[in-house]
Amino acid sequence: MEKLKIGNMNVSFLSATRYHINGGILLMVIVLLAMIIANSPWGDAYAAFWNKEVHLQIGEFNLFSHNGNHMTLMNFINDALMTIFFFSVGLEIKRETLVGELSSFRQALLPIVAACGGMIVPVIIYYCMTSGTDAESGLAIPMATDIAFSLGVLSLFGNRVPISLKIFLTAFAVVDDIGGILVIALFYSSHLDVNFLLYSFGVLFLLCAGNHLHIHNRWFYLLLGLVMWYLFLQSGIHATIAGVIVAFTIPATPHYKIGKYINRIKENIEIFPSTDKEGIILSKLQINVLKSIESASDRVISPLQSLEDSLHGLVNYVIIPLFAFANAGVVLTAGHGGIEVGTPTWAVMVGLVVGKFVGIYFFTWLIVKSGLAGMAGGMNWVNLAGICLLGGIGFTVSLFIANLSFEASPVLLSQAKLGVLSGTVIAGMLGYIVLHFTLPKRILS
Repeated sequence: MEKLKIGNMNVSFLSATRYHINGGILLMVIVLLAMIIANSPWGDAYAAFWNKEVHLQIGEFNLFSHNGNHMTLMNFINDALMTIFFFSVGLEIKRETLVGELSSFRQALLPIVAACGGMIVPVIIYYCMTSGTDAESGLAIPMATDIAFSLGVLSLFGNRVPISLKIFLTAFAVVDDIGGILVIALFYSSHLDVNFLLYSFGVLFLLCAGNHLHIHNRWFYLLLGLVMWYLFLQSGIHATIAGVIVAFTIPATPHYKIGKYINRIKENIEIFPSTDKEGIILSKLQINVLKSIESASDRVISPLQSLEDSLHGLVNYVIIPLFAFANAGVVLTAGHGGIEVGTPTWAVMVGLVVGKFVGIYFFTWLIVKSGLAGMAGGMNWVNLAGICLLGGIGFTVSLFIANLSFEASPVLLSQAKLGVLSGTVIAGMLGYIVLHFTLPKRILS
């Protein structure tokens, strides 16, 4: 595995956290707006809009098609744009395993065990509530924790929150994402086309070879990644998995070492005057030196960190809000005028609110009491309860898996989405209330 050295390991974490928090707050507004529109007189137009076809066509070839069927706008968002989201998640997972909270066994054990509990218990609860019914295929829906939404709620407390709690929440949510990705890859693939699958393995070989040969050009990986996405789309494996696989091939080492870069700057700045006098005219040599330093600075940042940083804004402020606006517009009333509630609604809601809390808290208690892992400073069993409740905020990946589970049954899909939304709201409110009374009242230094 590649080694990535960063002076302060929390810098990338804090930068990513800022985007997740702002994105989470935006999501709350988008979800509310989608619900209002879907249940307003514009509801039919809102639903019809997502069924419009999307084309990027040259002759008879349409990039956005599957087995000859053109993608709808909803398909484009869920199968194409969400691939960029999963690509971003893959980059984050790779960084965390190299230099973050999952980079050592000791650091990773607590959030990994907590995340396992947060996936296993909700699945058991959902199975017990839906066994033998048509809703049983949605087992994986209450597994996931939404990083952006949960950190958005946590941000409401400002710096009353110990950094250890933010790191723990982010780390087990990342492990949750890994679990969700594996579930999508293993259980939500249709009949496989061997030819396209073999072609995709060929592209993967080129990506891995590029990493091994220290090719740092980002477009090399992005263009081959686009080809791999199309091949996955045609092969029967869910296309979003291509995003994760491509992310793991992105080089994590920079083209220039930081020491070499700093020495180069020290050598070049000698040609510049030390005066602050305004209006100084630079020579052609000085301009060329500045351009050279600018070019070199891009090569000090690894492709992995550069892409992760570049994608945060696109993912958190465009793709996820668009996904939320398209998928969170659940029509609350059925034909008889009552709220559309069914078995999936209750199973998902209980799985998120009760299952996630019990699973995360109990598995954390087991691993800590066993002596194999310990809680970091600022964490205690009381404020941990609030974090475990926030773990029940399962918005993005839960809605995504709900779409995959009940694609052929609009009624069950609507009921499952209602369970995701209600479970997310309840878990978020309960988590906020617990943390409000358990976090210190004074500002932490």
